[in-house]
Amino acid sequence: MQFSAAELARRLDLAVHGDPDIRVSGVATLARATRASLGFLANPRYRPQLAETQAGIVVMGAADAEGYTGTALVATDPYVAFARAAALFEARVAPAPGIHASAAIDPAAVVHPGAQVGAFASIGARSVVESGAVLGPGCVVGEDCVVGADCELGARVTLVRRVRLGRRVLIHPGAVLGADGFGLAMDAGRWLKVPQLGGVVVGDDCEVGANTTIDRGALDDTVLEDDVRLDNQIQIGHNVHIGAHTAMAGCSAVAGSARIGRYCLIGGGAGVLGHLELCDRVIVTAMSLVTHSIREPGEYSSGTPLMDNRSWRKSAARFKQLDALARRLGALRDN
Repeated sequence: MQFSAAELARRLDLAVHGDPDIRVSGVATLARATRASLGFLANPRYRPQLAETQAGIVVMGAADAEGYTGTALVATDPYVAFARAAALFEARVAPAPGIHASAAIDPAAVVHPGAQVGAFASIGARSVVESGAVLGPGCVVGEDCVVGADCELGARVTLVRRVRLGRRVLIHPGAVLGADGFGLAMDAGRWLKVPQLGGVVVGDDCEVGANTTIDRGALDDTVLEDDVRLDNQIQIGHNVHIGAHTAMAGCSAVAGSARIGRYCLIGGGAGVLGHLELCDRVIVTAMSLVTHSIREPGEYSSGTPLMDNRSWRKSAARFKQLDALARRLGALRDN
């Protein structure tokens, strides 16, 4: 598959600086690109590589294109333009409708003739798989689930029960949606399990990463609105509500009944405690712990920066002295 600079510019509504006839057949970083590669420059730290790159075409902003002697596609947002260009080179096999002979389908389930059900997949009673959906090998769709049109479930995805997926949802291998939420009550010194009677609702165009888990609600549903993007190995507790267009990086976690607004960004390894609320357009940086609700949009961080161990041990010892120091300063101020 090859595209000329002029063809890419026309498809992506970009301007061409340089040779419009040069052709590329793949994508690469600036450092590893060849004459047949499309590269991109979005991060200023890689600007020094522009002078040395062998890329036939580079997607970049207007400021970087000034004085560039090669062929450039000029974009307002080079990263977005590159993502759209790279999709043109992605070879995907069209799903072949049908049910594999080894799949187990409950008689009360409904599978559209246009869906694809892979080897050793299982579909439970009263579940529905709509047109264009793809269930990879070993997938388990439990009772009372809906897999919306054009969804794609990778290998070994499990929808335990009462999971409803919208259209074009992509779930990567090993993810589990609809398992019991962590609901417990202490009764006479022993834990009593609280039944989890809700479900999981996932909106259109969402993506759930590999081995991520989304628990079903205790009474109401756990909800992901449209276009939520979850990375790998994320934990979403029961009755959590995540607003549209929010993205969460790997190993982050949200405890039960928390509400996260729209267009939020949650960094890798960050945690949100239960029953908190984050308003729209909140950024939580990596490894931060959200311990209180956030009412104002903005960027939030917690924790201490990395330092050598000896310095950290000294600082940790001083942390314990902060309360006493604050009292002494207060006493001095009062005097």
